[in-house]
Amino acid sequence: MTHSTEYPLVQGGRSAALATACVRGGVAAGLGLGALAVLVTAAWISSPYPDSGPGDALHVAAGLWLLAHGVDLIRTDTLSGLPAPLGVAPMLLAALPVWLVHRAARDTFDPGDDSDRQRPSASGAVAAVAGGYLLVAAVVVVYSESGPLPADLITAGLWLPAVVAGAAGAGVWTALGRPVPGQRQAAAALRAVGLGLVTLCGGGAVLAAVSLAWHADGAQTAFAGLAGEWSGRVAVLLLVLALLPNMAVWGAAYGLGPGFTLGTGALATPLGLVGDPAVPPFPLLAALPAEGRGTWVHWAAAAVPLAATLVQGRCVGRMARGWPARDAALTALAAAWGCGAAVAVLAAAAGGPLGSGRLSAFGPVWWQAGAATVLWGACVGVPTALGVRAWGRRALRPKPLPLPVPAPAPATVPASAGTGAALGAPFSVEALSGTAQGTVPDGRAPKAAGTEPGSPAATTTPATQAQAKASTEASTPASTPTTKTTPTTPAPAPMPTQASTPALELGLDDDPGYEPYDYLPAAWESQPPGSP
Repeated sequence: MTHSTEYPLVQGGRSAALATACVRGGVAAGLGLGALAVLVTAAWISSPYPDSGPGDALHVAAGLWLLAHGVDLIRTDTLSGLPAPLGVAPMLLAALPVWLVHRAARDTFDPGDDSDRQRPSASGAVAAVAGGYLLVAAVVVVYSESGPLPADLITAGLWLPAVVAGAAGAGVWTALGRPVPGQRQAAAALRAVGLGLVTLCGGGAVLAAVSLAWHADGAQTAFAGLAGEWSGRVAVLLLVLALLPNMAVWGAAYGLGPGFTLGTGALATPLGLVGDPAVPPFPLLAALPAEGRGTWVHWAAAAVPLAATLVQGRCVGRMARGWPARDAALTALAAAWGCGAAVAVLAAAAGGPLGSGRLSAFGPVWWQAGAATVLWGACVGVPTALGVRAWGRRALRPKPLPLPVPAPAPATVPASAGTGAALGAPFSVEALSGTAQGTVPDGRAPKAAGTEPGSPAATTTPATQAQAKASTEASTPASTPTTKTTPTTPAPAPMPTQASTPALELGLDDDPGYEPYDYLPAAWESQPPGSP
């Protein structure tokens, strides 16, 4: 008897998963390059006077794709005949390639519904996706060397792998559920970095938008002077949209204090614009401040980093309520350093050379922007974190409990009410309540005044006796027989009710000739005394 053994169709599942991840990275690079090539080709076809053929359009598309990854390009067609670098990359142009790499790495590491599919490790997924992407990028770099915008090999070897590896790592981190470090200080610092960076860049975008609206006439003149046909204007408009994130980073650097350079020897800060700026005609550059010393309008730009550091310090302070002050201060300082590093990277990506000579430095200086961010965080963020922590600890302090009130001593009940009264002892609650209801301490109801034998009030008329008997019948249930008590064995009288009060006041219980009715009268009509 033979046993059939099932073997997997693919031997070495991890190797196959790595190969699939490499293919995913190559496909992501091809999709980004193809989308940009379609856009450039459409602009070339719509141009009424194309100066080149489709080959040059594809070379331009390849150069723009590399520029989106931070690679500097070399312009060979210049007026002086000398090659000039082009390093200002439109940051919005990099959104599509980075997102494609991120998604490829995420889908590689996360199997999704296909739980039987073998997946590589986290480092293996990053390396495989980035490797497949860089293989296509290397081909594009070689292809761009024969066009009008060849790539700079130094920046291609530095920025291109860094951008691709960072995007792939972010994709794997997303597939893992975006975990944060186990230490609470590191998690708080990362969260504060994110909030501070978003606030800083958002404030820079607001500054740039307000300045552009203030100089709307100059921006419109520059836009109309660059292109006269509708196809050229559409191309310029797309370039303006792609440079909007760069404009936000420039505004943030301006508010931080270091500002940005407008060529060698020209610097724009809130204190004023110094030097002779070399500014080409472009709509966004019309929003630059005028030459001269700054006014209070320019100084108000410092509100952007102030708000960012306050948000950053508040985030750390709220999470550090139960921490020691030293840990809270170190966490806020770490958040300042992390935000400074992120701002330095963004400033380096937002600026770069636009040519040779005076245009070799254009935009914010990365190390100055990063150092200013760290200084703002240390001077404002750390005290804010400590202040918020101290304010939050007030709610965590336990409130003092109220002191227990001693219970009053119980009142002593005297053995005999009469004896206690004679000796001056206090009466009990029961004795006092019984006296208030018309009973004496010995349990008998008090007699009304004038009911003693021999007194004038003791003599009653027949009409008075009839009224008393009717009142007694109304206070006694029909089903309960009336019992008489002998003088030798007095029984405690029941609590008088409203109906039995007249009988008690007249003292008919002590009258030997009193006999109650066997039935209640159908109607009661009061008659005056002495009537028949």
